[in-house]
Amino acid sequence: METAISIKNLSKDYRRLRAIEDVSLEVEAGEFFGFLGPNGAGKTTTISVLTGLANFSAGQVRVFGHDVLTEYRKTRALIGLVPQEFNFDPFLTAKQILTYEAGYFGVPKRQAKERAEELLGFFKLTEKSNDGYKKLSGGMKRRLLIARALVHRPKILILDEPTAGVDLELRYQLWDFLRGLNKEGTTIFLTTHYIEEAEKLCSRIGVIHRGKIVALEPTEALVRRMSGDQVELYLKKEMLSVPEDVEAIPIVLEDKGRKLRFEERDNAVAKVLKSLHNHGYEIDRIDIRRPTLEDAFLRLIRDPKEKAAP
Repeated sequence: METAISIKNLSKDYRRLRAIEDVSLEVEAGEFFGFLGPNGAGKTTTISVLTGLANFSAGQVRVFGHDVLTEYRKTRALIGLVPQEFNFDPFLTAKQILTYEAGYFGVPKRQAKERAEELLGFFKLTEKSNDGYKKLSGGMKRRLLIARALVHRPKILILDEPTAGVDLELRYQLWDFLRGLNKEGTTIFLTTHYIEEAEKLCSRIGVIHRGKIVALEPTEALVRRMSGDQVELYLKKEMLSVPEDVEAIPIVLEDKGRKLRFEERDNAVAKVLKSLHNHGYEIDRIDIRRPTLEDAFLRLIRDPKEKAAP
């Protein structure tokens, strides 16, 4: 497989603050890659380096084999960027925003106009093509951002919080669109705070925390590695304290001792059931929930000294 994005030992300093420290990762051509992390973790800084909007202190960054510093024009032309914030020229119409953007990347004027009309139609913005962006709704502005990123037909689409602030219907529409774009061969690099979004769309996940990569693996493998099944066991009478023979299992008592919550690891369910039977507790029901990417993500970024919320 051809490598679309290669980042090796990347570090970025802002005066005395080290925003990124020794980050290394690769994204293969045609991959749908999720880049997750809490606020301030280094996601947007990494994107800024990839797109030439920020310099870096150490390391090497390549896009389809081209160095982002020495071959900036080549690498930038390969990328379509959808930023978090709306950054349109307030004096341009929707159509002008797209045609001018195409012109920046060397698309001939006639082709730029045709491409702009094609994207406005696809994103259902044709009726707004001659309106300034301030007259567009939030969802329309978000669609226009994505259209602008695609106007020069990039090989890589970088999306920084693409569905922030949009309604549920538009979010699902954008998910379908991105899946289709990826199937056609476009490499997608996604950052999002909607963990469900990354879980549904991305085949592989990188997690950055405090400027360092703390996980980098296929989505399903990451979930399995970080979290077991979540077990909720309901009793017919209250339990005042966890029996000594299962104290080693992190069990949380809830609902005045009538509910036990724990994670299925190292045959925990069998051990708890045996203990309950030996101590004369009757079980009302057991609920088992499969782990999610959110479970894995929270475990990765949570301070080890911080107690998980019950």
